[in-house]
Amino acid sequence: MFNLALPEMLLDKVRVDGRPGYSVELCAPDPGVLPTTGSAEVVLRSGLEAVEHADTVIVAGNGPDHPSDPRVLDALRTAARAGKRVASICTGAFVLAEAGLLDGRQATIYWAWTEELAARYPAVRLQPDVLFVQDGTLLTSSGYAAGIDLCLHLVRTDYGAAVANTVARLALVAPVRPGGQAQFTDTPLPPETGTALTATRAWTMTRLDQPLTLGDLARHASVSVRTLTRRFHAETGLSPLQWLLHQRVERARELLETTTLPVDQVARASGLGTADSLRQHLLRRVGLTPSGYRATFSRLPVD
Repeated sequence: MFNLALPEMLLDKVRVDGRPGYSVELCAPDPGVLPTTGSAEVVLRSGLEAVEHADTVIVAGNGPDHPSDPRVLDALRTAARAGKRVASICTGAFVLAEAGLLDGRQATIYWAWTEELAARYPAVRLQPDVLFVQDGTLLTSSGYAAGIDLCLHLVRTDYGAAVANTVARLALVAPVRPGGQAQFTDTPLPPETGTALTATRAWTMTRLDQPLTLGDLARHASVSVRTLTRRFHAETGLSPLQWLLHQRVERARELLETTTLPVDQVARASGLGTADSLRQHLLRRVGLTPSGYRATFSRLPVD
């Protein structure tokens, strides 16, 4: 039930100018009590007509051994043809693949089901080692927890980094992580807290405007650069410099959304150096220039 409740739990926390950012509706082919493996009951009040007026459709995973209802497959195909955003959490990717929506498209799934999905649907271009993948209007996430990252990505895409990070803080989950981050790390520890380099990452976040090197991070952590790199990848799935660049771009996005600082000052304050460097990184990450991004996501009142 976690993956079913996850989108509502996160998206209901979105507020834009004091108003809800989303209206979340759970639906099924036959409304009523949803069978579960536990003692709790889930009651779904809406049928598939909810898909017709939705902007985004999220398919919760129910395991690969449950045949998909043909009505669900038809509703998903119709939604995709209409240009709606369609996403899946964990084994929900099997449903999208069965509907033919992932043929020739990049997708991911929880690592334990990668071989099964590849065998059943060889036309899917599987990316087995990432948290989530977006290919046009289709999105897939790996395990249930990666559904959090996918939902935060949706919020960030719709309303910007500042709103997404606010939702993450309210939900007490890690800030927005890049989709290319590894599905699983070399240790069972959570990716942002309770790990050996937590203090060093926190220290780095207060110095994003400074020219930090691997040596600076290693000295703070009191380890060698080689050990720092190994531990960083084990705890986050990213190299130190990949993680640092991601945080700097995220800081720049928040400053563009929440301040009127000139672009060159935003670039310096986020550690990206110049306005041209910021422009290149932002174009690569979101396909928008700094001015275009600010015009799209700024929450500041217009004079």
